Amino acid sequence: MNNAIVSTISDRCKRCYSCIRECPASAIRVVDAQAQVIEERCIACGHCVKVCSQDAKQILSETELAFELLLTNKAVAIVAPSFAASFPDNYKKFPTALRKLGFTQVIETAFGADLIANQYSEILKSEKDRTIISSACPAVVSFIEKYYLDLVPNLAKVVSPMIALGRYIRQEFGDDIKIVFIGPCVAKKHEAKDDEVNGVIDVVLTFSEIKEMLKSSGIDLNDLNESEFDPPHAMMGKAYPLAGGLLKTIDISDDVLEKDIIVVEGKKKVLEIIEEIANNNINAKFTDILFCEGCISGPAIDTTLNYYSRREKVIDYIQNKINNVDRRVWKSNLYNARKLNLIRNFKADNQRRPMPSEEKIREILAETKKFTPKDELNCGACGYETCREYAVAIAKGLAEKEMCLPYLIDELRIAYENLSNTEEQLRIAEKLASIGQLAAGVAHEINNPLGTILLYSSMLKKELEKFYNDDRYKSDFELIIEEANRCKNIVSNLLNFARQGKLNIKEFDLKKSLIEILKTFTVNPAYKKIDFIFNSEHENCLISADEDQLKQVFINIIKNACDAMAETEMKILTIKLNCNEKEVLIEFIDTGTGIPKEHQNKIFTPFFTTKNIGRGTGLGLAITYGIVKMHKGNINFTSEENKGTTFRLSLPKNQS
Repeated sequence: MNNAIVSTISDRCKRCYSCIRECPASAIRVVDAQAQVIEERCIACGHCVKVCSQDAKQILSETELAFELLLTNKAVAIVAPSFAASFPDNYKKFPTALRKLGFTQVIETAFGADLIANQYSEILKSEKDRTIISSACPAVVSFIEKYYLDLVPNLAKVVSPMIALGRYIRQEFGDDIKIVFIGPCVAKKHEAKDDEVNGVIDVVLTFSEIKEMLKSSGIDLNDLNESEFDPPHAMMGKAYPLAGGLLKTIDISDDVLEKDIIVVEGKKKVLEIIEEIANNNINAKFTDILFCEGCISGPAIDTTLNYYSRREKVIDYIQNKINNVDRRVWKSNLYNARKLNLIRNFKADNQRRPMPSEEKIREILAETKKFTPKDELNCGACGYETCREYAVAIAKGLAEKEMCLPYLIDELRIAYENLSNTEEQLRIAEKLASIGQLAAGVAHEINNPLGTILLYSSMLKKELEKFYNDDRYKSDFELIIEEANRCKNIVSNLLNFARQGKLNIKEFDLKKSLIEILKTFTVNPAYKKIDFIFNSEHENCLISADEDQLKQVFINIIKNACDAMAETEMKILTIKLNCNEKEVLIEFIDTGTGIPKEHQNKIFTPFFTTKNIGRGTGLGLAITYGIVKMHKGNINFTSEENKGTTFRLSLPKNQS
């Protein structure tokens, strides 16, 4: 079971990276294109939940546990003041609904804010050396504990209103009471489990969860009567979900000209102010910080009202109720809580990951084809503001290269081109296979008659030579025999092309074989104007294959290259051999006339040739292709007219 406060529903995640863009703690790690929440880094602010359009982020539900507590008949609900914004039409009926659900008492958490007001006043009077940061927002507290360790001492050592009221209730009603907090905040679930305050609050429910419980229990607020909260009642503590509300509770002015007091709300401003305090750029005495735009904008506020309407609803609720509170009773309740422990400590929980070196950052950028600052588009598609931040995230194990949209598009383009090439090769292979089957059948049928023609032609020639000494007859029979042998060679080649032959596998030195083949061409007068260059950094290149058939492959390619350079001024054939552990790579680079584009898709087709009649059968490259495929290798080429052609072969070193 996943006990993380916020987690990802993998099959809903659509790779939009909105959560990464919004997460202030960089607590989202992308694994196999899925944005997973890193539990130990998460501050449970809930911003990722708010921005996920696919509902791929889920909040830990405690509804089942809450139902179990209700069965004890000792469950007390403490409700955050922002409930007026979540239940705008029926907020006066909300206490009734909770009692109907089974809660024995329903109390405003706002009284907890009244309880801690005096603690803040005392701290502000005594502290003069540092900027005090309010500790009412658990997301802010967690953020500082995990990422701004030097600011942990700046946190006001005061419990939140939720914990303050929880301790008050246990003091008044006993420790066997079951306390359920209901509010718009996800981080409260995390706070309730903190070692410093663990055991005060039994369950934390969001407004979304309580609505789910009401619905499953068949409770409709429209059918209920209005009722009041149970005591203790709150005064200005009702204002704490609003920006600056804590100051109202403490009775401190937040006048715009009062530089000692700063009120900050919203993620962007919170990050800025914390950074400024950390850099000692702020001289303010106190900062009231809320990660959301007030608690009325909490991630689980669960309302369609906009910010201003929510704020108006809460203010209306405060104004309607504040004058109905008996101040004497209120003060009496505060006095009775004078010995209540409202102090808490905070501890560093360092989650910062080491900053990668500049060399590592540049290396990662280069891997995603960002070699210069101009290549860094900073488009933000990956969820990070800059390409550099994205590279840092990869180095820290928080991101993947495939998150970069320009890089991914380029990779897709390459993949598409490779797929197109593969499809073309498959098409050629299928075509060659069908032609090969036909060729094998034809060759088999022709082979026997050819043998008969050769046999009887030779016999007739010998018989005629006995009776006639006429060169005319002799030359005629020699032509018949020569052409029949030529047909027999064509048939033999057809059988090779059709892959009817078997491989004679043995280990040999491929480098040595190539050198031997080249020697036969260098001593051939027909190729004396060609410069043959052989490059290989290896002493030898041992391979298990059919040496004779591979020699035929190399001879075919080299001969074609030499013929292609017959009419060019520059005549250079370069052969490059490279061996690694698994395969050998061979390149034949000529400076010939090149292959016209309209002919390039026919190169491996049997009987296709651009040579004059009698100079080629068009089977050389077709046979070459067949032999390479028999060796489980690959052959391809690139060519540019009037510049030359490069054939590339890759062969496995072992045929097993």
